[in-house]
Amino acid sequence: MAANFSTVLCISNYFKGGDFLRELKNQGNKVFLITSEKLKEEAWPFDHIDEVFFMPGQDLDWNLDTLLQGVGGLMKENRIDSIVALDDYDVEKATFLRENLRIPGMGQTTGRFFRDKLAMRIKAQDEGIQVPAFAPLFNDEDINQFADHIPAPWVLKPRSEASAHGIIKVHDKDSLWNHIHELGDNRLYYLVEQFKPGDVYHADGLIMNGKPLFCAVSQYLATPMEISQGGGIFRSASIPYGSEDDLAIQKVNKQVMKAFGMQSGATHTEFIKCKEDGEIYFLETSSRVGGAHLAEMVAAATGVNLWAEWAKIENALAKGLSYKLAKTKKEYAGIVLTLSSQQNPDLSSFDDPEVCFRVPLDYHAGLIVCSKDHSRVRALLDDYAARLSSGIASVAAAPEVKKFH
Repeated sequence: MAANFSTVLCISNYFKGGDFLRELKNQGNKVFLITSEKLKEEAWPFDHIDEVFFMPGQDLDWNLDTLLQGVGGLMKENRIDSIVALDDYDVEKATFLRENLRIPGMGQTTGRFFRDKLAMRIKAQDEGIQVPAFAPLFNDEDINQFADHIPAPWVLKPRSEASAHGIIKVHDKDSLWNHIHELGDNRLYYLVEQFKPGDVYHADGLIMNGKPLFCAVSQYLATPMEISQGGGIFRSASIPYGSEDDLAIQKVNKQVMKAFGMQSGATHTEFIKCKEDGEIYFLETSSRVGGAHLAEMVAAATGVNLWAEWAKIENALAKGLSYKLAKTKKEYAGIVLTLSSQQNPDLSSFDDPEVCFRVPLDYHAGLIVCSKDHSRVRALLDDYAARLSSGIASVAAAPEVKKFH
């Protein structure tokens, strides 16, 4: 017999997931949130959260033993049915808690495939999924073998950072070794990978009990790595439904989810279509909703609110209920987003009827457009990127990675 309510513990080091928290409460559940005390003043949907707990510091500053003891104390009077990580950096914390408290859901071994880029690549390669040539940085001879046989350029990637944070592009063997020596003992937390020029896509999906329920494929028109390396205007847009690229990426995305053991929740996975051979290569995946307001872009194109539907899936799992995704639409949407030197830049001149969302972030300028016409979306994004570049856009240096998961 299905329970009337469940108790869900959500973890988030970043201010996000408001729609998830609201929908979880609207489904009649008890909702707890653990976040950083630095985010205490953010506009969390407190009226949809039963209680919020704050940890000192942010992300890697959290003491996992303190976290475990705190949750253990909470469980004295509350039976926790599920634990949900709302951001990439919270996956380890959630899997650690589930393992120690024997709560159902993704454990630490499976969690590695959705956080550790080295584990991702090894698993994908073992399962016959194409990945760019790579090597861990454990053994000097292996690194030399890689550099001597795999054509440059290469990228050094932190194994557990999100998006393009901390990536270093190198063009020759001497530079590669110079960067590795600079990393010192931290080389253990990096891998080296061949840089494949091509178009980068992201597949944003929902899955329940191992069955894919939804997947929207979009293309980065300016990739996170390009933005982090040289600045610029971030853009992404949905691609034509049923196109060759759409079908190919949908297919390999299903292979990745099955191979990695993803059971239920939201996923954000990135692929590259190599310009040299036209093949689709897996880059990385995560067990969460995509960042940079991609969820709002997907919602504009398909009518699917990934955060809310993820909450409905968690609700159904906890209560033993069935779940069915509502009928989706097939329109096209795109996002343009950049840092701004102004706290609240004036975007009133961007007044085309296709504008359906304005990014509500200080010192950012961002808009989402939606249309039934794919070419119209792309034309608007190109126009908006050019206009934002002249006078509104700002560039900030990427922060150095000093702590590692």
